Amino acid sequence: MKASEIRQLSNDEIRSKVEDAKSELFNLRFQRAAGSLENYNRLHELRRDIARYLTVLREREIAAAIVQQEGEQNAQ
Repeated sequence: MKASEIRQLSNDEIRSKVEDAKSELFNLRFQRAAGSLENYNRLHELRRDIARYLTVLREREIAAAIVQQEGEQNAQ
């Protein structure tokens, strides 16, 4: 999923996708350890997807903090 597509999702939807991706990654790691994993590229894709999700969430947190600080400065 592209970052532009992720930005269109709500925070709750992104958090849900992070949880799903982490559980899938966990299962794929077990499959790899057992020797039954067929698509090793999926591990790489999932790690990158999780990073994208978390990056978008962090961008939103930072933007909210900046808006809050500006509001406090304007109130003074």
